[in-house]
Amino acid sequence: MNNSAANTGRVLWAGLRALLVLTVLTGVLYPLAVTGIAQAAFPGKANGSEIEVDGKVVGSALIGQTYLAGDAPDLRWFQPRPSNGLGTNSVNTQYQLILSGATNRSGDNEDLITWVTEAKAAVVRDNSVPGHEVDPSDVPVDAVTSSGSGLDPHISPEYAKLQVHRVAERNKLTVAQVDKLVADHTDGRILGFIGEPRVNVLELNVALKELTRG
Repeated sequence: MNNSAANTGRVLWAGLRALLVLTVLTGVLYPLAVTGIAQAAFPGKANGSEIEVDGKVVGSALIGQTYLAGDAPDLRWFQPRPSNGLGTNSVNTQYQLILSGATNRSGDNEDLITWVTEAKAAVVRDNSVPGHEVDPSDVPVDAVTSSGSGLDPHISPEYAKLQVHRVAERNKLTVAQVDKLVADHTDGRILGFIGEPRVNVLELNVALKELTRG
C-alpha cells in the first residue's frame, strides 16, 4: 500500500514537472522569442502595419476604413469599396468588426440587386463633375460590392481612376496631379502573376493629404 502510494506520488510529481516545463517553454519562452524576432526583423508588420501621419496612427494598411463627413462620404478623399464591415461603434470609431464579412447573398437576390443598383447610382452621381460625366458602364465591380472579408483596404486601379476628377476638383488640384498620384500608388500583381493590380486607399489618401499641403 505504501509502495503504491509512493509510486502514485512520483507519477504525479513527474506529470506536474512536465506541465511546468512545457508551460514555461511553450507558454512563455517561445512566444517571447517569436515576438522578439518579429519586432527585430519586421517591426512594422508585427505591430499591425500601422500608418502614421504627424506622429499619429491614422489606420492600418491591412484594414479598410471609411472617409465620412457626418453620415455621408467625404468626397475630398478617395473612397473604399462598400462594406458592412466598415463603420463606427462606441469602442473603435474606425472599424465595426462585429459586422465584417461578405453579404452571403446570391447574384439574383433582390436585396443585393437593390444595394448594387443604388451604390452604382451613387458612384455615378458623386464622381460626375462639371465637364466630366461618369458613364455607368465605366463603374467597376469593386465600386458597388464588398469584399469577402468586408475589410478590404484596396480598390482596383479602375475605381481609383474613376474618382480622379472628383478628388481633383474637391482639392483644387489638376487632374494630371491626382492621376499621377494614383499611378504612383498602384501595386502590380505579386511576382508578376499572382492576384490583381490594386491601390491601397489609406496610403493613397495619406499621399493626397501631403500633396494638398504642398
